[in-house]
Amino acid sequence: MVYLQKNRKERIMKEIIPIACDHAGYELKNKVIEHLQKRGLDVKDYGTYSTESCDYPDYAHQAGSAVNRGEYKRGIVICGSGNGVQMTVNKYPNVRCALCWNAEIAHLGRQHNDCNMISIPARFIEEEEAMKVVDEFLDTPFEGGRHQRRVEKISQLLP
Repeated sequence: MVYLQKNRKERIMKEIIPIACDHAGYELKNKVIEHLQKRGLDVKDYGTYSTESCDYPDYAHQAGSAVNRGEYKRGIVICGSGNGVQMTVNKYPNVRCALCWNAEIAHLGRQHNDCNMISIPARFIEEEEAMKVVDEFLDTPFEGGRHQRRVEKISQLLP
């Protein structure tokens, strides 16, 4: 995390958002990065860095692993359907990634499930809606209460 001096007596943390994608998500990833930067956030870009065909786990693992280790509070992954990158990052025990194709799903993913990552389906979402998804993810707090118990059960493995 980067620290910015708000004034001499007070410091605030500037959040860094890790982001990763495959070739299908490359163009949308770049637009999301611009959007995040306009919001005053820094970005850690784990790639990919072109539209050349690639394997999404190579990039999603990097972002998911970093969130899992606590290096970042939350992150974003993007691929064609959103499924592959979501499945990849949800392998990590400290990651709860929601597949978000509209703002309401992103809102509920944060509010009810305390998701700390979102997956965006680049081939099934318009750019404007994708930015709304990102904003809901960033702006919606976890409601807690009865949802806390449910979130705790997510990480439980049953025989």
